[in-house]
Amino acid sequence: MPGLLRGVARTAVVAGTATAVSNRVSRRQANRWAEQGSLPATYYAEPAPQQAAPQPVYQQPVYQEPVAQQPVAAAPDVVEQLTKLAQLKEAGVLTDEEFAAQKARILNA
Repeated sequence: MPGLLRGVARTAVVAGTATAVSNRVSRRQANRWAEQGSLPATYYAEPAPQQAAPQPVYQQPVYQEPVAQQPVAAAPDVVEQLTKLAQLKEAGVLTDEEFAAQKARILNA
């Protein structure tokens, strides 16, 4: 799990950086257009009038037959789990310690 959290955190940092850079580029471009006095037509256009939101209509609930529950899928076999774990370690997502701990958990389960 710690490796997964690290991957999620890394993705969040990359996405946040990309958003910040994109916003900064947009502001710079808008400032350049303002300095030149040549803003694109979209800056001069009138905003579209807002339409009133439709009022919700009450609908009589419809009875539906209960859906038969699907059988729970069997847990992946140990070899498949270890293979995926090794791929994560090779990709640099897991450290040696994290790999060893997860491997022990899989083999002892």
